[in-house]
Amino acid sequence: MPASTLLTRKQLPLLRGVSRSFYLTIRLLPPALQGPIAVGYLLARATDTVADTTAQPAAERLALLSGLAQAIQSPAGSLQALQSLLNEFARHQTDPHERALMQALPDCLPLLHALPPDDQASVRWVLGHITRGQVLDVERFGQGPAALATEFELDDYTWLVAGCVGEFWTELCERHLPGFATQSADAMRLAGRAYGMGLQRLNILRDAGADLAAGRCYLPEARLTPLGLSPEQLRQAVRTGDAATLQLLAPLWGEYLQQTYTQLSEGLHYSQCLSSRRLRLACALPALIGARTVALLRQAGPQALTQRVKMPRHEMRALLWRLLWRLASPHTLGREFQRLSQ
Repeated sequence: MPASTLLTRKQLPLLRGVSRSFYLTIRLLPPALQGPIAVGYLLARATDTVADTTAQPAAERLALLSGLAQAIQSPAGSLQALQSLLNEFARHQTDPHERALMQALPDCLPLLHALPPDDQASVRWVLGHITRGQVLDVERFGQGPAALATEFELDDYTWLVAGCVGEFWTELCERHLPGFATQSADAMRLAGRAYGMGLQRLNILRDAGADLAAGRCYLPEARLTPLGLSPEQLRQAVRTGDAATLQLLAPLWGEYLQQTYTQLSEGLHYSQCLSSRRLRLACALPALIGARTVALLRQAGPQALTQRVKMPRHEMRALLWRLLWRLASPHTLGREFQRLSQ
């Protein structure tokens, strides 16, 4: 069911408000994919808002996340019993769009129930993993400065909140678009998993400085210790702009950017294998923007932790026009990925 049919005049502005870029991506999708992806995104964005509302105690965030997860997983789930908690969380939102989403959430859950049964099951599957990742986030970082301990925890987290989305996306394509890709569904599922994990790794690297300032370190202590670094040292270096200390991070920074780039390359390959031009364009945009962001992070080095690094908006507009002009062909996508990576 298309998003324009499934979502009402009340929910469409919610989707556009919390992420204009993802709203545009959804409108590029074939109609059969728009409904489940739009509903899944709205609900995931709402649970993410709960996890990130640090003005509320960790125990209250965990309680509301648990209530939301239970309501989402139930075929007859309702959020009416959570309305007062949702209103309290809405009151702490400084972004008016996220405040509106929290207030309207009880009206959004029925959108899940309106999906075909197979799509409902897929949305519940992916949201179950995403909310598990968000709960881990609150448990780890809800009581003050903390860090991930190992590389395994980092990989597990990136799969829970993003890698599973690539698998979810592939499952929907396989269901609704027979012959959607030139590769097997299993191969596409693996590439989609890597793609999602790469996008989340990119978010972690791009936001590392802000996260450290807030007491969250996603760079595992097991990887920092051999470099003579601790999360607290990095946090202080970001606060004071200590270039010498930040430079100690350079080997790990370069390694993580290369891992991210490799996973984004999987995302580009995923996009090139898609038969639908519209789907190819929608899937490729994050990989292309990610390639440019990785290049900017490489140029900045560990000093990126003290800056806000992102692809300028005028470059994104020019990229979109080039892709549309050349019909988002697989060759064009590959050429743009290489150009943006430099």
